[in-house]
Order: sequence, then structure tokens, then C-alpha cells
Amino acid sequence: MITLTPAAIEQVMNSAMQSGVAEATLRLAARKNPDGTIEYGLGFDEAGDDDLAFKFKDITVVFSGEYGPLLNGTTVDYVELEPGQFHFIFLNPNDANYTPPGNDNNGGGCGSGGCSSCS
Repeated sequence: MITLTPAAIEQVMNSAMQSGVAEATLRLAARKNPDGTIEYGLGFDEAGDDDLAFKFKDITVVFSGEYGPLLNGTTVDYVELEPGQFHFIFLNPNDANYTPPGNDNNGGGCGSGGCSSCS
């Protein structure tokens, strides 16, 4: 299962409105690197016939079934990493860079290339 935090949902909805996207369909993608880290992507897109899809409030989230094992258990959040710099992050226990909440880095990071913005 994939989860979007309230902050991520709000930012996706804001980006959809700013982009003139009538219906917010957010595509997630993931690719595992040889070192075990995962690179992520996200953006607005149409759902395909072979996609897995689910809804968070008014947002439809889609991804190719091949990404299911990599994305399972992922939480997508929208956070301020540095003053004035907000980014989507992927907290994913399947990523070699993941650190569970409560450890030194307060929940992990983005993974390799894991921060991106949806605008």
C-alpha cells in the first residue's frame, strides 16, 4: 500500500489547479539502482489499462504494476527540507537509504534522486 500525507495531497491538488488539470491523476514511478537505492518520479498523467490505481480524496494515484513491489509501503510526503525549499519525499522501507521514523534523520530521506516537485 502507498500513502500520501495530508501535506502531499494538498500540494498535488494545488499543483493540479495551477496546471489547469481538471482531474488530478498522479503517476508514480520507481527504479531500483544496483546499490539498492530507488529513484522516484511523479507527475500528472492519464491512467493506462495496465496501471494500478487508487484514490486519496480527489486524487487518483496510478503506477505500473511492475513498480508495485518497489513502492509497497511507501509514504509520499511534502516537506520543507531547507528554509523555503519544499519537496516531495518518498519514505520507502524498500529503499537502501530508508531510515525508520525515530532514528537520527527523523524518518529517512528521499533516496537516490528521490526528491522531486510536482508543478
